[in-house]
Amino acid sequence: MAKPLSTDRDGLIEEVLTKEQQDKLTPASVVETLKEGNARFVAGEVTVRNHKAQIRKAAVSQFPKAIILSCVDSRVPVEDVFDRGIGDLFVARVAGNFVNPDILGSMEFACHVSGAKVILVLGHEHCGAVKSAIDDVKLGNITEMLAKVMPAVKQTEGFDDDRSSKNADFVHAVTERNVRMTIDRIRDESEILRQMEDDDAILIVGAVYDMDDGTVSFLD
Repeated sequence: MAKPLSTDRDGLIEEVLTKEQQDKLTPASVVETLKEGNARFVAGEVTVRNHKAQIRKAAVSQFPKAIILSCVDSRVPVEDVFDRGIGDLFVARVAGNFVNPDILGSMEFACHVSGAKVILVLGHEHCGAVKSAIDDVKLGNITEMLAKVMPAVKQTEGFDDDRSSKNADFVHAVTERNVRMTIDRIRDESEILRQMEDDDAILIVGAVYDMDDGTVSFLD
């Protein structure tokens, strides 16, 4: 694990992870670290960091714990949500938090090359991309982008009375379904990541961020 926090007049300095420390981490322990960080974020007890010191220590190399695929939504500050600092996380962002070859390649780099232990697909409540897919919005390149989310809309069942973006329960269900389908696509479309998960070298997990209170709920 990372070394204990040390105090500094400019804040707390969390040691940037080394290769040796990264190697000792297990995927399960990294998931717990993310959950603990989110609990601090929700409680308003986030770590005060000396970013200048961390920038210097992370300048030559990086050994992050995880890669998180998030939506581009500005209301989801990924590192803050998990109380992580410089060098802790890879973060990929695209509206609707879906995967494509570029993002899959980034995940393979993060895990197979750089040693990250966890892939987390992070959806969020009130997602504009999900709502737009539900409403079948057609606009420029947004149309093609939303086509990646549309399968989750079509495969979400049990809302025959109201399948609109105004139905919060339906939007939530599609959001969860989209996360789960993205995880399935990662496993189906990346032999490298699928094999790493089969070998227990990584975990591929999903979660949804609650805009109302900052809580991240991990999916089974």
